[in-house]
Amino acid sequence: MTAGHWPLPTAPELSEEARALATGTAEHPIHPEHTPTGQLAFGVFFQGVNSSTIWRLPESGDQVAWESFESLIRTAERGKFAAFFLGEGLRLREHRGVPFELDVAGRPDAQTLLSALAAVTSKIGLVATQNTTFNDPVDLARRLQTLDLLSGGRAGWNIVTTDNAWTGENFRRGGYLDHADRYTHAEAFVQVAEQFWRGEKISHDGAHYTVRAEGTLPRSAQGRPTLFQAGASPAGQDFAARTSDVIFSPHASLSAAVDFRRSIVERTVAAGRDAGAVKILPGAEIVLAETEQEADEKVRWVRDLQIGPEQAIALLEQYWGRDLSEFDPEGPLPDVPPEVEESGVTRGAGFQYAKAEELTRTWREEAKEKGQNILEFARVKSGARRGEFTGSYDAVADRLAEYAALGAIDGLNITPWLIPSGLDDIVDHLIPRLQERGVYPEDYAGDTLRENLGLPPL
Repeated sequence: MTAGHWPLPTAPELSEEARALATGTAEHPIHPEHTPTGQLAFGVFFQGVNSSTIWRLPESGDQVAWESFESLIRTAERGKFAAFFLGEGLRLREHRGVPFELDVAGRPDAQTLLSALAAVTSKIGLVATQNTTFNDPVDLARRLQTLDLLSGGRAGWNIVTTDNAWTGENFRRGGYLDHADRYTHAEAFVQVAEQFWRGEKISHDGAHYTVRAEGTLPRSAQGRPTLFQAGASPAGQDFAARTSDVIFSPHASLSAAVDFRRSIVERTVAAGRDAGAVKILPGAEIVLAETEQEADEKVRWVRDLQIGPEQAIALLEQYWGRDLSEFDPEGPLPDVPPEVEESGVTRGAGFQYAKAEELTRTWREEAKEKGQNILEFARVKSGARRGEFTGSYDAVADRLAEYAALGAIDGLNITPWLIPSGLDDIVDHLIPRLQERGVYPEDYAGDTLRENLGLPPL
């Protein structure tokens, strides 16, 4: 097996790591039923609330200002991005029972914003994160179909399945959904929505809904909104393999991406769908410079701005479940035990009770072994010093071309570390290099989101 047999005539010589990961034939390097397209599509994720976007530089925008959204989406469309992606915020983030003061506050409603952005763009897809727990299926389906019609077939729906009572307190339903039921609930929700989009008469009697309705809007240019899903658990992967067009999931390395692709292909085929029916666009941060040395310096500067002393202490407090403000961020990790008897709902299920003791003990040992203080440790845990897509323009372009050649991913959903100008160097310097390597489109393939993601017509 050699790189020359694979679908990218201009791809760089594959690294030893990539050759070792490819266990299939030359045409099917990852799975016998999956053939790489050799092409990448980019989306941009305007997260708003998070620690990865730097909001305190003079050139930072306002996280709720129209100018921030308009400027970013116009740059993305100039770079032939397939999608503009908005998160959802149904409640202010909290920290130890009170609003998290180190965050920017609030996310505007995604569908309202995307409807406005549809009017100032013509090709880029418009993806709204919308919850299946705190919406009604017919109402949400009608609003998403309206966006799809208004935009000429550019709407997408990122399906999320929140089940926690903390968010539910904002709604009349409260936290009524058991964690184990979140995907069965979501699947029934999506089935009702798809019936609505097909214009069918709906007579649904299920565990969570009784619906009598009928689709009332005409079919859009792409048939229906494109379906995104972000679950990485086995249940989430099965749900995505049965229902989604695109998976938006994190993974930290080429080997993890290859493993995830194999898993999705196996589940998609088992669900009776084509091996390439589900596109994979993992979330990613891209930090670029002209040289490798400049990129190293830049990523250190970005990390220092993302995680300062206050953010580092707050991160550890989330896991320790107690006040750690007495500890010096330049000192060792706290030598006090975590709170295990009381666990606030905002602390998260993954680090409560006995799990908190195990995790904090492991972290102390890890930091001591690596000689890291609190600040250094928090910066590493909040994002690797040097990610997969950090480096010189040419090195990152070569790396992405290798991902495309293997068919490990179909693109990236990029979170800019700065808004609104955080895509400028990607569009001006990285994308031309990807186009030279034959892995990124010179222009939009069509007018709909499905076309520009390389998805087959419905």
